[in-house]
Amino acid sequence: MLDVSSLRAALLDWYDAHARTLPWRAPPGAKTRTDPYRVWLSEVMLQQTTVPHAAPYFERFTTRWPTVGDLAAVEDGDLMAAWAGLGYYARARNLLASARAVARDHGGVFPDNEAALLALPGVGAYTAAAVAAIAFDRPANVVDGNVERVMSRLFAVETPLPGARPELKRLAALFVSDERPGDWPQALMDLGSGVCRPKWPSCELCPLAFGCEGLKTGDPARYPLKTKKAERPHRLGHAFVLRDAAGRIGLVRRPDKGLLGGMVGLPTSDWSAAPAFDPPAAADWAQAGAVEHVFTHFSLTLTVHVGAGEGDFVWTPADDALAALPTVFRKALERGLAA
Repeated sequence: MLDVSSLRAALLDWYDAHARTLPWRAPPGAKTRTDPYRVWLSEVMLQQTTVPHAAPYFERFTTRWPTVGDLAAVEDGDLMAAWAGLGYYARARNLLASARAVARDHGGVFPDNEAALLALPGVGAYTAAAVAAIAFDRPANVVDGNVERVMSRLFAVETPLPGARPELKRLAALFVSDERPGDWPQALMDLGSGVCRPKWPSCELCPLAFGCEGLKTGDPARYPLKTKKAERPHRLGHAFVLRDAAGRIGLVRRPDKGLLGGMVGLPTSDWSAAPAFDPPAAADWAQAGAVEHVFTHFSLTLTVHVGAGEGDFVWTPADDALAALPTVFRKALERGLAA
């Protein structure tokens, strides 16, 4: 069995010297913890993107809405527009619902334990544990992809993902302690992000190399093992770039439920193997090429059509539309404007 105490001490020493400076993080060993609003917001943003991509969004959000009460008061459409580019818009809807629940049910103060945090809309086990540990210095087992990778290599776990997740969570729990509980998960995350990387681990820089079973095998990058993914299905669709006499773009509000729910977007057909060509307005439609986009569960080819006309749309100046649209529609609009 690995010497958990020695490994834990070695990683915390390394973190004291090498911790990343992030806008939502207190320095190692700080007595004053980070505002839970900032921890929660950053964790939600980071669930589907990288630190370099999320950081500018975080800065814009916290400048525009510096407290959870400010965020709770925002209009749904404003929040969705600000979220554009961070993916998974259901998370943006849950973000707003959680902010409103904190403002309404907790007097604008985040609860300080995992159970109460889990009761907030859209807050899962990982986010609840992260906020409890990082913001409130509570011992909590915070397990993300970085932590799974570190544990799989440290213990040379031969069970492939996703089936290995319960075992990896159990192994990570061995390191949870009352000693610096807020710094510990952040140290693990930094190690996984900067040293114990997915394809090219820098084992010569790793403070845990002395106890790593994966390194002893001679092929630590083999871990974590993964079950082969099923091939991602491909869908087709039509997107319509309609301009009025003033050059504005005709946008629509998508239904609240479903993919990109509640967002403004270009009018489109259904997205399927054989979508019908059903323009949203009478116009002399011309093809402007196609764009590709990859969602989590499928890839998409959108054929872009351009035309001039009128109708009941959200008429928006082109520059404003480009700034507000989700990525897939921004690609289609750029293609249409270039035609």
